[in-house]
Amino acid sequence: MRKPEFQFLLACLFVFAAASTCDAQQTAPDGQQQFADLGICKLVNEQQIAGCRLGYRTWGKLNADRSNAVLFPTYFSGSTANLAGMVGADKLVDPSKYFMIAIDALGNGVSSSPSNSAVQPGPLFPAFTIHDMVNAEYRLATETLGLKHVHAVMGISMGGMQTFEWIVDYPEFIDVAIPIVGSPRLTGYDLLLWHEEEDALRSDPAWRNGHYAQRPPLGAVEALHDMNLTTPARYARTHPPEQFAAAYAAYYSNGILPFDANDWLAQLEAMIHHDVAHGGSMAEAETRVKARVLAVVAAQDHMVNPKPAEDFAKAIGAKVLVLESDCGHISNGCEADRLNPVVRAFLDGQ
Repeated sequence: MRKPEFQFLLACLFVFAAASTCDAQQTAPDGQQQFADLGICKLVNEQQIAGCRLGYRTWGKLNADRSNAVLFPTYFSGSTANLAGMVGADKLVDPSKYFMIAIDALGNGVSSSPSNSAVQPGPLFPAFTIHDMVNAEYRLATETLGLKHVHAVMGISMGGMQTFEWIVDYPEFIDVAIPIVGSPRLTGYDLLLWHEEEDALRSDPAWRNGHYAQRPPLGAVEALHDMNLTTPARYARTHPPEQFAAAYAAYYSNGILPFDANDWLAQLEAMIHHDVAHGGSMAEAETRVKARVLAVVAAQDHMVNPKPAEDFAKAIGAKVLVLESDCGHISNGCEADRLNPVVRAFLDGQ
């Protein structure tokens, strides 16, 4: 066979293989847990995750020109199962229009994590960053699903942090980005909360330096987290004094369970070190963005301060939607009737 013919045959086989990969993924029922085996995931700290794999779920179908994929990475301590309720004709993503790919972020107990690694268990699991999460997600999109481009990336909270990371690290790969209550870099107020959670976790005797036989509840960690999840006004309204004793006891009996303590710590530290400028100039990072961006912030957010997202959005000429309710960090849920149609319209180019 002549060389040009051979090269053409190889190209055809590659395209066919890529198409078969994508078509095979779409045969899974909507919302079914799937896994992408990535082998070795090299990290920015020059360590690596052995046997690296990412969990994911899909809804909808790729269109003929494969231009309707939407990546949706998970929030802190969340899984793709938690994102199922955000898919629907009247939800954040309409699966009749878009091929939604929800991705379990590293460290969530579904994808490679301290709690499920056979060769790097518990404290032996290497530290990873939001940047590493996104690098692994890019490999899932390109290597496992055979995508060369996606219509959008979006996410909530830590998923919003990943969305900011995506638009800086892979600017040519994305048309639309929607970070929801996320941040390109944490403020001192945010860091105060996350470091206090870290200190509370490490000082809990049940944590045993990560070498526990049973998952500890870490009640003080959960209490700190819950106290900042909304606002004082909402917490006082939903926890009247006569019910507080039972609620407080529940923190120490249930805590963060069933989430794993080492997983919590790993994702916590990834957020603490989050910085889309990677230690450099935020202004330079902003110049890299090519996507059309809708930044959604919560005015009363006590968990992820809205100002860095607002400043970043202003610098790149992005649209900003401000949620005003006293639900704070979970305003996206409380104001879903307002948020969902705005997000759907932005995805549609409106």
